[in-house]
Amino acid sequence: MPLAHKICEFYKKIYLLSSKIPKKDKFGIFLKIENLCLEIMNLVITASLEAKINKFPILNSARIKIEILKRLFRVACELNIIENKKYINLESDLQEISKMTNGWIRYLK
Repeated sequence: MPLAHKICEFYKKIYLLSSKIPKKDKFGIFLKIENLCLEIMNLVITASLEAKINKFPILNSARIKIEILKRLFRVACELNIIENKKYINLESDLQEISKMTNGWIRYLK
């Protein structure tokens, strides 16, 4: 599955989860999580359409945002905003997205 498709599927999971998030958290940390995911999707799609020489900085930015997203999910789990079971599932997807992004970066080097 291409990276952009994987991120789109990941976003769908986040979107569906948002209806179960308390209102005070939905417009706080969860909004940041959702926005970061959309930014990552934007960066990956942009990188896929750029010339090879321009891909690295875009993918590096995506890689950094993925790491931030991981931390935000961990905090959301620790604050009991997200159930542990959901967190584990989402974290697993994020790990795969991270590996795919890092693999693409290594390929470019």
